[in-house]
Amino acid sequence: MPHRSKIAQFLLAACGLTALAGCGSSEANVPRAAAAAASTLHPVVVELYQSQGCSSCPPANAALNSIADRSDVLALSFAVTYWDRLGWKDTFGSPHFTARQQDYASNGRGEVATPEFIVNGTYAVVGSNRGALDAAIVRAGSASGGPAITANASSVRVEGAAAGAPGAVWLVRYDPRTREVPIRAGENGGRTLPHRNIVRELVKLGDWRGSAGSFQLPAAHEAGPASAVLVQRGPGGPIVSARRLS
Repeated sequence: MPHRSKIAQFLLAACGLTALAGCGSSEANVPRAAAAAASTLHPVVVELYQSQGCSSCPPANAALNSIADRSDVLALSFAVTYWDRLGWKDTFGSPHFTARQQDYASNGRGEVATPEFIVNGTYAVVGSNRGALDAAIVRAGSASGGPAITANASSVRVEGAAAGAPGAVWLVRYDPRTREVPIRAGENGGRTLPHRNIVRELVKLGDWRGSAGSFQLPAAHEAGPASAVLVQRGPGGPIVSARRLS
């Protein structure tokens, strides 16, 4: 009996220590939870510029696909058009996306090339370098320095901010599904490439000039897209605010 009593006392003490450790862990998790919530509201914006006609792009597509479900990242795949001349026209390509990448290059983000990642409109990363992409995401952190964004079914409100340069307000609509695309010609001819978060629409809603303002959301061209709003300081400038709408 005395032996059992000691065992019982030991178990009770161990349970008490475990409970205390659990309490400490819960308290420690509070700021982590707050940080996670903040990153969800203000995700790191990762833009991939790629083409189905580019033989170097599939690994970059795979990298983007692997981060597409992260709550702290808004991963967007922009299909450019300058590879179309090599025998395969990208099924999602748009000259507007090509122009957006050119704006980044003109604003000191390096030469236009594919595949290329742009993180928060600030850091340019060669698409084949996954380690550099991960480091850029950590370095960039959430889009910051800009206004808060709220939304309802028909409009977006961009709040005022005490400091910071004005910027453009962009609506991005993208397909969050995995789209398996058979490529029948060009450098990737014969392959089937999985795509995620392909941008289908990029619409400038207006300009944010530092004070609060509302912007109407246009009707979607396709059914069921996911959407997000970005506030960006000029063509090819840093993204200072971002929020998923759906």
